[in-house]
Amino acid sequence: MAFDGIVIANLVDELQQKLVGGRILKCYQPEKDELILSIKQQKLTFRLFLCANASLPLIYLTEKQKENPLTAPNFCMLLRKHIMNGKILSITQPDFERVIELEIEHVNELGDYCRMYLIMELMGKHSNLIFCNEQRIILDSIKHISAQMSSVREVLPLKPYFLVQAVKKANPLFIAKEEFLALFSTQAIQCRNFFVQNFTGISPLLAQEFCFRANIDSDRPISSLNKEEIFSLYQAFDQIREQVRQKKFTPSIWLEQNQPIEFSSVDLLSHVHLVKKTNESISCILEEYYSLRSQFTRMKQKSFDLRKIVSIAYERNRKKYELQKAQLEDTKKKEQYRLYGELIQAYQYQYPTPQKEILVENYYQNNEKILIPLDEQFSVAQNASYYFERYQKLKRTEENLKGFVQETLEELNYLESVNHSFAFASSTEDLQDIREELMESRYIRRKPQKNKRSKSSQPLHYVSPEGFSFYVGKNNVQNDYVTFQLASSLDWWFHAKGIPGSHVILKMNDTNEPPEHIFEYAAALAAYYSKAQGNEKVEIDYIQRKYVKKIKNKKPGAVLYHTNYSLIISGKIPHALKIVDF
Repeated sequence: MAFDGIVIANLVDELQQKLVGGRILKCYQPEKDELILSIKQQKLTFRLFLCANASLPLIYLTEKQKENPLTAPNFCMLLRKHIMNGKILSITQPDFERVIELEIEHVNELGDYCRMYLIMELMGKHSNLIFCNEQRIILDSIKHISAQMSSVREVLPLKPYFLVQAVKKANPLFIAKEEFLALFSTQAIQCRNFFVQNFTGISPLLAQEFCFRANIDSDRPISSLNKEEIFSLYQAFDQIREQVRQKKFTPSIWLEQNQPIEFSSVDLLSHVHLVKKTNESISCILEEYYSLRSQFTRMKQKSFDLRKIVSIAYERNRKKYELQKAQLEDTKKKEQYRLYGELIQAYQYQYPTPQKEILVENYYQNNEKILIPLDEQFSVAQNASYYFERYQKLKRTEENLKGFVQETLEELNYLESVNHSFAFASSTEDLQDIREELMESRYIRRKPQKNKRSKSSQPLHYVSPEGFSFYVGKNNVQNDYVTFQLASSLDWWFHAKGIPGSHVILKMNDTNEPPEHIFEYAAALAAYYSKAQGNEKVEIDYIQRKYVKKIKNKKPGAVLYHTNYSLIISGKIPHALKIVDF
């Protein structure tokens, strides 16, 4: 998680634009470590969410509401007394730290104007929300930290507020080039740790990005760098900090198979292989990221038993496939046994008595000499029969194994497709579809149900600006549905070539051929909802639906088609497409 100084700077910039000059209308504390401020700025009302949770500290603008408790906690009551109807004068980030300060002006009981500070510290397990007066004396905090809990700083009423700096770090926005370069001669640490240990607000993610842009292994010790490499690191560092100085932020989320991996306010070139989603608002990015992460975690927990069943079945079939392939490889000896039998028959008259081995000419290969081992307990003719029997046995084994190997391979591909569908399961109904599919495939024993399912999951529905509809199956059950029930014969069918993925249907608006870019949109969806998601080049097969056939007695999602078209496309969803309710 990259809640670093740059993300804080981006957030402060957004809050300054939207909240400075606004007045605090409401304040409530839905959870013991959460606070929500309702702020009116001109004709608009914003809701600022602050959370000092040790494992998930957060601050962003949101439109979501939380239930207000009947009895407000003491910290919330204190804030209501001092900052209700207060005016936000400034929002700052001191020394590029992971800290946001709200300076609030309010009128006290005597009618005098006073200034208060609401300080949000986003520092992992040390996160806190602290309320101070104009003299920076703590009035209260959402978490009380006593001397027994911390020998460095007490966070208690009437204690002075200050930021803890165990190690003096430089502000990356203001350090000069000469100072930056001088740090390399005084330290002996890895490149990735150099930035984290010397500068405020720099996360390991940013440090990795600096190294990537400079084309330097982040594990290398800085003592091993030459002058050109050090200068390259400085250029990468300076390039990003200049974007921060000019407030050129690009709030984004990076995903892999729909799983949120990272978020940042600068472009991460090191994550180019992942799917990138951008938004002008860092608050929207933060809210979406944590919502996706929470949803992914919940779905992973709910699907744990199904994933385990699929994983065990896949591993069992993988081992079986490897064994079958090894056995099939052994059957290649059959031609050698046949040759031995024929040569023994041809030359057996020369050896009337049992032999340990015979040296004969191979008339199939220019009469080259070949040594054939024999069993002395049997005659030469009996050894020929033995080799012919071995040949026939291996021949039958090969014929049978080819079918078994193909069946096992198909089973592996099917299980891989099922496992792939977990990445796009976003509801209980989606998981129920997968469970039902595994029951049909006899991986799960079906139990009698008194009540039938009242609701089934639906495929994804995208619409282009021109009005073309695209339907995407999220699992094999939905793939069969969109292909063989939803699609008509003249609709177009798309699928990633040779890898697990969704069936995508392009609905025809009329009999006219869609524009070329509409086909590219459909292909991009097929690439994104496949195992190749995020790749720059994905091969997509596409063909009219009438040429796609369901394979009899095969697993869901298995189809057969010929004479298809192909194109190469990036595995990213086009910005022009909008997802709508099915």
